[in-house]
Amino acid sequence: MQKPQIILVVDPETDFLEWVQNQLGTPTTRVITATTSDEGYKIFCRESPDLLITETHLSPFSGQELLVKARQRDPNAIVVLTSAFGTTQSVIESMKLGAFDFIRKETLPFNLKVVVDAALKAQAEMKAATTFKPQLTVEEHQDSIVGKSAAMQQVFKMVGRVSHSDAPVMITGESGSGKELVARAIHHYSQRSSKGFVAINCAAIPEQLLESELFGHEKGAFTGATGTRVGRFEQSNGGSLFLDEIGDMPLALQGKILRVLQEGEFSRVGGNESLRTDVRIIAATNKNLEEEVSKRSFREDLFYRLNVVRIQLPPLRQRTEDIRLLAEYFLQKVAIQKHLPRLKISEEAVRVLEAYAWPGNVRELANTIQRACVLATSDLLTPKDIPLGSSLPTERGAAEGASTPAAAMTTENAIEALLRAAQNTPDIQLLPWLEREFTLYAMKATKGNQVRAAKLLGITRATLRKRIERFGITRELTIS
Repeated sequence: MQKPQIILVVDPETDFLEWVQNQLGTPTTRVITATTSDEGYKIFCRESPDLLITETHLSPFSGQELLVKARQRDPNAIVVLTSAFGTTQSVIESMKLGAFDFIRKETLPFNLKVVVDAALKAQAEMKAATTFKPQLTVEEHQDSIVGKSAAMQQVFKMVGRVSHSDAPVMITGESGSGKELVARAIHHYSQRSSKGFVAINCAAIPEQLLESELFGHEKGAFTGATGTRVGRFEQSNGGSLFLDEIGDMPLALQGKILRVLQEGEFSRVGGNESLRTDVRIIAATNKNLEEEVSKRSFREDLFYRLNVVRIQLPPLRQRTEDIRLLAEYFLQKVAIQKHLPRLKISEEAVRVLEAYAWPGNVRELANTIQRACVLATSDLLTPKDIPLGSSLPTERGAAEGASTPAAAMTTENAIEALLRAAQNTPDIQLLPWLEREFTLYAMKATKGNQVRAAKLLGITRATLRKRIERFGITRELTIS
């Protein structure tokens, strides 16, 4: 007679334990339950279950601690964590600690049996295997990725899984979907977190300067090279280098990036010395690189080198359940950055946000909330405070021919923004403030591309660079 499989479920709610027993208990599956983590660990040591399902919020120690204890005792242990309040950090941390899966309780009626079947199959395969490499311990996460949708939960799990290795990662997704935040999360969870994270936007730097930015240059390498410059590969040695919009990198440079990936060596522009670097490459693009390869505008060998692990970010329109969370997050962020009272958002305004398509994704939502905070006439944001479609243009809008940011903002709204700024900061100089805000919006709208931002503002690129330096705008740009 076949030995029954054992599933241990640890949860403080007895009603939930009874429901799980009814769902999973069969003649060939024995379900054992516990209400505390110490009781659960004792049962785990005694019964050696095929699967452990544990709530994260337990006493006297957490479900994540129970996960660690279980995997220390048995590196082959299959553990699934559940929570009614699963945060971004808890999902990523759990997956990096070695959890097989993390399930939000609200989805259990749909996902429980599917996950359990997959977990038990993995356990059976693991018992037949001869070796197993446990995952590493968790590092403290420092960046905020907001989302509870199923699509984002999968992203969080991938971040946790890939962070323990040095494999190159390709992050794909539409412009504004948050690719740099994911790259930063991978770095902060990795063994390289104590070293530098360096980001460079390959589309925002002219082709003739991009090579110098990446590899540095020697004095006299070209006109204007008055001294030796250390490039991004040297700056990020031992850490991570994020190559944003790598699909826009010139072909000639792609070959040099390939050499660094293969040999770990490069030379500065104008130099003969071969320098070594130990860098983890995380790349991102909103282009379809497979199509670019077929058109011979992107090297096939570099594509396969970078595409070891791929994380696909969903557009905001496909995760509307995250919009309320993101709006609340950006309201808090604006309040802290601008030293303003934290505004609230009405249910009607939330429904307006959720009904919008968000072609500019999370970046457009962030800009919309920031603008709403400036234009709001009370402490509660209502639909009239969020005039969608009249906010500053995103990159897509700019590409379709919007001439200036003012074209998308009515005179009345601009005056309201100025008056509100003057009310909150009585000694403010309104014209420099307006110049700074429009420059910042243009840079964000064009994803940091100075050529397009200058055209959007109707000024020369030299004038734009002077504004960026004068207003310290680079510090506020969070291009993802």
